[in-house]
Amino acid sequence: MATLLVATAAGVLTVTPWSAFTPRLLAGFALLMAARSAWTMVRELRAGTFGIDILAVTAIVASVVVGEYWAALVIVLMLTGGEALEDYAANRAKRDLTALLSRAPQLGHRLSADSTTEDVPIEAIIPGDRVVVRANEVVPVDGTLVSELGVFDESSLTGESLPVELSAGQEVLSGGVNGQTAVVLEVTRAAKDSQYQQIVALVESAAASTSPMVRLADRIALPFTAVAFVIAGVAWLVSGDPVRFAEVLVVATPCPLIIAAPVAFMAGMSRSAREGAIVKSSATLEKFHRARTFAFDKTGTLTQGEPSLVDVRAAGDITPDELVRLAASAEQFSAHVLAAAVIKAATARRLPLSGSTDAEESTANGVTARIDGHTVVVGKRSFISATVGQEVRHALLNSGELAVYVAVDGASAGALVFRDEVRANARTTIDSLRAQGIRQVVMLTGDDRPTAEHVASTLGIDDVRANCLPIDKVNAVTAITERPVVMVGDGVNDAPVLAAADIGIAMGARGSTAASESADVVILRDDISRVARALTVGRETVNVALQSIWVGIALSMILMIIAASGVLPALVGAWLQEGVDVISILWALRASTGSKETQPPIVATPAEASPVAAS
Repeated sequence: MATLLVATAAGVLTVTPWSAFTPRLLAGFALLMAARSAWTMVRELRAGTFGIDILAVTAIVASVVVGEYWAALVIVLMLTGGEALEDYAANRAKRDLTALLSRAPQLGHRLSADSTTEDVPIEAIIPGDRVVVRANEVVPVDGTLVSELGVFDESSLTGESLPVELSAGQEVLSGGVNGQTAVVLEVTRAAKDSQYQQIVALVESAAASTSPMVRLADRIALPFTAVAFVIAGVAWLVSGDPVRFAEVLVVATPCPLIIAAPVAFMAGMSRSAREGAIVKSSATLEKFHRARTFAFDKTGTLTQGEPSLVDVRAAGDITPDELVRLAASAEQFSAHVLAAAVIKAATARRLPLSGSTDAEESTANGVTARIDGHTVVVGKRSFISATVGQEVRHALLNSGELAVYVAVDGASAGALVFRDEVRANARTTIDSLRAQGIRQVVMLTGDDRPTAEHVASTLGIDDVRANCLPIDKVNAVTAITERPVVMVGDGVNDAPVLAAADIGIAMGARGSTAASESADVVILRDDISRVARALTVGRETVNVALQSIWVGIALSMILMIIAASGVLPALVGAWLQEGVDVISILWALRASTGSKETQPPIVATPAEASPVAAS
């Protein structure tokens, strides 16, 4: 605004008797702004960052010295206008990320025993409390719906635009927006552990991150500045005219250019958030651009993760219902996805579960518990064989089935047979990854090889690693030579391998907190196709960032060569350089929308799904 006021005042002065003061006004203001930029530049140098403002400062001073006052003012306008444009671009790019932060609830309406409500900080709400969520309010904490029916807008969490209708007993995630009717929830997680607060933490991390591409732009500033001074010096030396030096530097001042890469990355992260994937660091987008291998966990990632009981094969005197009841009682102490399936089967049969004071889980193998005076072991066949001291026979299974074996008091008691299904769009997701240049797709699972290979053949995956413990998955990912490696998983046992991969992606909509915290990307919606979309966003973002850098540099180089020949007046060059800066930043903002040709993977029809086992 100050620059425009000075320009207006100078224009008025030129048509008045005081026109002689015009050069003084322009020169004084330009040198003042040059001093301001120089001071900022010195502070950046002290912080270890080399900026390109030295070109702008030199160009302003040179223009004033040779009498190109209006050109100097245009350069000042470029500096101040560029800063304003940068702020606008960054704010626009951050809009979707900061929307979550601005909506974070601070209070909850806790319901007391006498049915009155009390407004308390959400940090004071604990599991077991009941809270009222009024119409159109953001759900403050995770809970179970007590009211008969509730309608929630979860678009900010999952990207799903349609309202979700839930009934009593179903889980309600914090961060969703309640519909037109107040509902009551029973709190299941403290605020700090709730879905929305975890997302807020991810967003804060994402908004504060930097990336290698941004540092690349900073490194480009140094050689670009050197080249600009060389061209300007040669032009002065050859022509003998110092004006030529100023004319070259005027078109070599793309100050907002260096902001183009950060703007592109923030825009890409914003776009990813809109599409249901929170990217914790902009460096992750740069790794996506170079990714060569994807590794997938199976259960809950490539499959639905909700295996159902299809057969109970009891051995000896134990009845099928008693076998299911004992197994489910023991599985209460396991975090494995199959544990939930066993408990669900017992609940469906209305079998009462017993507690235990002595339970121990062997990760990826099974669980041992003392139930009603009996030692019950539930898990893999190899785990049960080691428990009973002799080889347990394989249960005869149909294609895509998996058996969970049970031992009671040191003797084999039978097996529970489960079936899971491949996600409907898992195959199209993998095809999309390969179409984007992914050279290797690997499946890592704790399943036996026959079950694992059945799933892999359904999805077109050739590289299968079966019978994997968590450490085996870590070793497998570490040994892959086609890097960077992206690992996709969802469970507690996936947390180590997600942390070990170059990029870890957690299916956070159903995955564990441990997996989400270990991952670089969290998929908010239970949709495997979002993995391919995250790769697309990462690659397009880096492409746009590089394009914005090189477009600005190329245009500036062309203008410098033209100016060196003496056919480009300083004032005209200053306006042309202003256009270069605007083009660079607007080009970077393309990362927020992506290519129009890029579409999400098509979700397969139910016929494409195939029943497979759970790991």
